[in-house]
Amino acid sequence: MTAPTVELLWWEGCPSTDRALAELRDVLAAEGLDPDAVMVREVATEPAAEQEGFVGSPTIRVNGVEVAPAPGEPGGLTCRVYVRRDGAISPTPDPEDIREAIRRAGVGAQADRRARERRTRIS
Repeated sequence: MTAPTVELLWWEGCPSTDRALAELRDVLAAEGLDPDAVMVREVATEPAAEQEGFVGSPTIRVNGVEVAPAPGEPGGLTCRVYVRRDGAISPTPDPEDIREAIRRAGVGAQADRRARERRTRIS
C-alpha cells in the first residue's frame, strides 16, 4: 500500500507544534507507518494562511484532508483549540482523529489487516 501524505502545518507564534508532531509521529508508528515521513510546513504570512485554508496551528492533514475540520473558520495565523473525544480542550487534535484519518486514507495497521483478511477469504 502507498503511504499517505501527512502534513503538519504550523505557525511560529503557536507553542503546540512540538507536542502535535510528537503525538502525530506516535500514531503513525502505531499504525506501522514511518513517523519521520511527516511533511512539516510553516505558514508564515496571512496571505499564505488564506491560500492554504489554514485555520490555525497546529493543523494536520492526511492526503490533503484535515484530521479535525473546522468548517466556517476563517484562515489566519492563530493557535487552534481542539475538543478531544473525552470533551477535554487541547492545543492538539485527538490522536483518534488522526488514526481515523489514516485509516480512511486506506493505510495503517487496521487497513493492512483488512487487506490480508480479504486476500485470505478469496484464496
